[in-house]
Amino acid sequence: MRLLLTSGFICFALLGFAAQATPYIPSNGKQVLEQLPRRTDPAQRAFTELRRRLAEKPADPAIAAELAQAYINAARNDGDPRYLGYAQAALKPWWNLPNPPIAVLVLRATILQSTHQFPAALADLNSVLKQDRDNAQAWLTRATVLQVQGQFAQAKASCMHLYPLAPELITLTCLHNIGSLNGEAASSYAALSAAYKKYEKNADTDTGTKIWVTTLLAEMAARLGDARATATWYQTALMLGSESGSPDSYLLGSYADFLLDQQRPAEVVTLLKSKTKVDALLLRYALALQAQKSPAAVEQINLLDQRFEAAMLRGDTVHQREQARYELLLNKRPAIALKLAQLNWAIQKEAADLRILLEAAAQNPQGQQSAVDGLTWLKQNKLEDITLKPTLAKLGVQP
Repeated sequence: MRLLLTSGFICFALLGFAAQATPYIPSNGKQVLEQLPRRTDPAQRAFTELRRRLAEKPADPAIAAELAQAYINAARNDGDPRYLGYAQAALKPWWNLPNPPIAVLVLRATILQSTHQFPAALADLNSVLKQDRDNAQAWLTRATVLQVQGQFAQAKASCMHLYPLAPELITLTCLHNIGSLNGEAASSYAALSAAYKKYEKNADTDTGTKIWVTTLLAEMAARLGDARATATWYQTALMLGSESGSPDSYLLGSYADFLLDQQRPAEVVTLLKSKTKVDALLLRYALALQAQKSPAAVEQINLLDQRFEAAMLRGDTVHQREQARYELLLNKRPAIALKLAQLNWAIQKEAADLRILLEAAAQNPQGQQSAVDGLTWLKQNKLEDITLKPTLAKLGVQP
């Protein structure tokens, strides 16, 4: 779920991976490993100025919060988790305090949510709301965390608190996105479409909100099986993203998944060729190359292998969903993919998490039994998702 984003040893024990990641050695001295941000980049200049101000007043939580928010925005836009570390570093004087300033608490919760530390994020958000019941960002973030955990009733209750505090489009998006995952797919999609068209030209509706809403509408349409509407909403979101600089990594990954489902890998290659420093986008790029039977897929798969091994050495479990897809679809190791998908499902329960769990289970001997938790959740929450039908059929389950 996109937002305004130690089990490591368990993974090693279950999967039997190597104890050390193989270091990446460039084939020649001219090989480019990473493009560093230019100093003339407006975002980098803004970071420099904020860091200068914070250095002058290191005890000022307002400046620290402003810098941390800028880093969080960069992490969301670029898909680079290092920015979340920079954001945490900016908040270091207050990070371990039981009751830091409210602005710091909200940002700490956002960072914890982005790194899938959901119980800790909820604890911070609840603390904020005890002190400030009118904190719209805290209610929205709380709704997001609860939704990702599959606690839809509580998530909707958090959305309801936004009515007097936030623009109506944000409140309606919060509510209808949850409804679309909880037995109200068609009506939620229709209602949110109407709300977006109502507020699309409103001067108070900022571009970031429009991108958020149109991306969610695209995902709803995809789950409903309306490919034409899905493509239209994605194109709108991409156009808005380009107008504001460049589409963020969440949008690119979501659109790439749609294109892959539509058997359009060449478009994915074009879309993501220059975006592969983000692991999730590299995964989709490699899947597209594999679908084209391109010899270049081997190099990208090897690069993904190195990145996932390094993440496991760090104890980083944030990308278990992507790693499960990598193991199932690129490495062809369904048993390992299932273990990862089950570990991921224990933490978060979005539609994409359910899909990889079911797909991995369908390629393992125990099949339906391997995904019993996911199947039970699917029945209880009445998720409507056309993309699950082929896998459910393989598992012998009626959608």
